[in-house]
Amino acid sequence: MNWLNRVWWSSILLSLGVAIAVTVSWEPDRQIGPLVAKWAKEPSTFIELDGMQAHIRDTGPRNDPVPIVLLHGMASSLHTWEGWQHDLQATRRVISVDLPGFGLTGPSPQGEYHIDSYTRFLLRLLDSLGVKRVMLVGNALGGEVAWQTAILAPERVRKLVLIDSDGYAQSSLSMPIAFQIASARSWRWISERILPRAVVESSVRSVFGDPGKVTPDKVQRYFELALRVGNRRSLFQRMDQAQWGASAHMIRRVQQPTLVLWGLKDGMVSPANGPQFCRDIPHCTLVTFPELGHIPQEEDPQGTLKAASPFLAR
Repeated sequence: MNWLNRVWWSSILLSLGVAIAVTVSWEPDRQIGPLVAKWAKEPSTFIELDGMQAHIRDTGPRNDPVPIVLLHGMASSLHTWEGWQHDLQATRRVISVDLPGFGLTGPSPQGEYHIDSYTRFLLRLLDSLGVKRVMLVGNALGGEVAWQTAILAPERVRKLVLIDSDGYAQSSLSMPIAFQIASARSWRWISERILPRAVVESSVRSVFGDPGKVTPDKVQRYFELALRVGNRRSLFQRMDQAQWGASAHMIRRVQQPTLVLWGLKDGMVSPANGPQFCRDIPHCTLVTFPELGHIPQEEDPQGTLKAASPFLAR
């Protein structure tokens, strides 16, 4: 067999292998109805906003003058805050939301996932709920939405809690495989149609300091919500529109009292960014968690909330 024949057969076998892999891993979009029935149980509600049905949970006493708003990270959902919301709602009004492109809220009709789109979405959400002033708590992407909102509308934000927050230039040590796939533009057509559950499990385990805390139910939730109609394309669009660190110079404008929480086993956003926030923000306190990863509020809700509660109560 000459070399041309060998190349030809190698190409055929490679194409066949890819076709088999795609067929085995093919995952159709999940329709919103069954997902709502499973993942939007009480106290979930939906509010029409910017052409979307935004999934929110608004719990606790309505006479709270400064409610707490919880903002999740990229490819996550309001479920990451269930531990915090459950404990805080006894005495505080607590609002969590699926940001556009993620969870049950799903894609933005305009395909807009820049940070300023998220800040405008958040302010319109507060207006719709009749909330004038809040404490913002954000993890990762949600952290950047929080501090940029505090700069854009300082009269609306009383305090900030930033948890493994985005803001500085990316210095990722171990980006989850799902995000690596989302970043590979040449694979987009295939990536919108396949999603092995093992990839989701690997990605979730990689953002926990202790992967043993990642239960099958947790993996299933991330898996199913990632398959919500439009969410895979939204993740790709968010990755394309992200400008990591482009607004870092603005962080010094934050004047609100700020608590920074950081999991020191975070492989996505460098733990060195925690002290940097407190160097740039004048009224800032840093608390670290040596055994936690990128989403410490989900990995250890009680421990992280215990650290934040005195700050939120003052």
